[in-house]
Amino acid sequence: MASTPKPPPPPYFNIDPAKAAAGLSDPIDTARFAKAAAFAAKGRDDLAKRGYSPDGKKHLRRFSTWEICRYLIDVAPAHLRRVLKSHPDLPQGTGEAGSKWFTLSEVLILREHFATEGASNKQYKSWRPEGLPAKVVSVANFKGGVGKTSTCAHLAMSAALDGYKVLVIDLDSQGSLTSIMGGTVPDEWSTAFPLMAKDFARHLQSENTVRRARGAVELPFDETLTESLQVSPRNLIQETHWPNIDLIGAQLNLYWAEFQVPVWRMQVRSWPLWDALTNALESEGILDEYDIVLIDTPPALGYLTINALAAADILLVPLGASFLEFDSTGRFFDMLYSTFASIEEGENRIRRQDGLPEMKFEWDAVRALITRFDASQQTDLANVIQAYFGDFMTTYRQEITAMVGQAGEQVNGIYEADYREFNRDTYVRGREAFDRTWAEVKEVLLGTWWRDLEAAKKEAEDGKET
Repeated sequence: MASTPKPPPPPYFNIDPAKAAAGLSDPIDTARFAKAAAFAAKGRDDLAKRGYSPDGKKHLRRFSTWEICRYLIDVAPAHLRRVLKSHPDLPQGTGEAGSKWFTLSEVLILREHFATEGASNKQYKSWRPEGLPAKVVSVANFKGGVGKTSTCAHLAMSAALDGYKVLVIDLDSQGSLTSIMGGTVPDEWSTAFPLMAKDFARHLQSENTVRRARGAVELPFDETLTESLQVSPRNLIQETHWPNIDLIGAQLNLYWAEFQVPVWRMQVRSWPLWDALTNALESEGILDEYDIVLIDTPPALGYLTINALAAADILLVPLGASFLEFDSTGRFFDMLYSTFASIEEGENRIRRQDGLPEMKFEWDAVRALITRFDASQQTDLANVIQAYFGDFMTTYRQEITAMVGQAGEQVNGIYEADYREFNRDTYVRGREAFDRTWAEVKEVLLGTWWRDLEAAKKEAEDGKET
């Protein structure tokens, strides 16, 4: 009887220290990191440009009649063709008669036409109440790799395809969202950093006015603060290859804000640093120019994230269906409580002394969203997470599909991928993952807008009575 051969030993047995030492490079100094960073920057640029056209820019693909009638406008293909034939002034698309392709700008024109001339019982344009500001949606979790950037990018694209005008703000110094949107950010002065600096500069000006009146020494006003006063969000907003998505981008130097903000706060303790981004969006009228503002945050509860959370009307918290991500997200909620409750306590202590009304942070809605979901392996744990987080959870779990990975390799969103590159069923399943996520987020958006509208009506009625 033949004996069973002995398996080889584990790879960590019998390692020769001398051979191990021979395989090492010289000790690493700081200059070596610069070299690695330079190589990585070159590789990042090369990979990011996979989805670019030969002219070095990103261009959004065209959309077929099939896509328009299935996903974008509630109209039958035959009726769309009849309308185009009878209205030669409308965009006619390109291609053969039975397979027309349209730019998104042309789709938006068609949407406007049907909203005016179409059937009265159909909603061709997504609802947004007049006179109310944009809704700010922040996507946050201090655990990395949970799908924050992918969720933010796809929600922006979903909203744009639905006809909304969207501003995306990248607060993550890694700049992944900026890459997806094809943004160009040469330095920190093209990021949200000068908005933070400008808010502090204005507060410092007010502080120095008080100090002059008291005959006290004024606080120094450096070159950064002086320059920031000339910056408007409009200087920072750049157009993207999507006609109705604009971007305030990010790059590595944005991380400097995490060091500079606490220095400013120590200099003037009365500065409400958490309101810097909110003030920038409100004071410059940005919220009146867009329907939705989406903010992607860094994987940390730092000063940039705190500003994003304070500015948000709606908070989305992506997480995977794993114990570690569930545990981390629970700790994230705990830190949100302790951070913002601490701010409220400190601010209200001063306000009570000065006879001012107390302040409190409040969000229209919070939703935790399960991403990268594998129903065959994660259903039980996802059900547990759903049970513990309750009404914080979205009902749909964003399933991972091959299409998401393939689009990601081109630094694109799935909506930017041409469905002809996939099996039709694969494309439909891939879209569904983000279409259903958008449907739940849109329901929250419309519900909060409606609630705001009803509150505004009631306030106006009460005002008439008094």
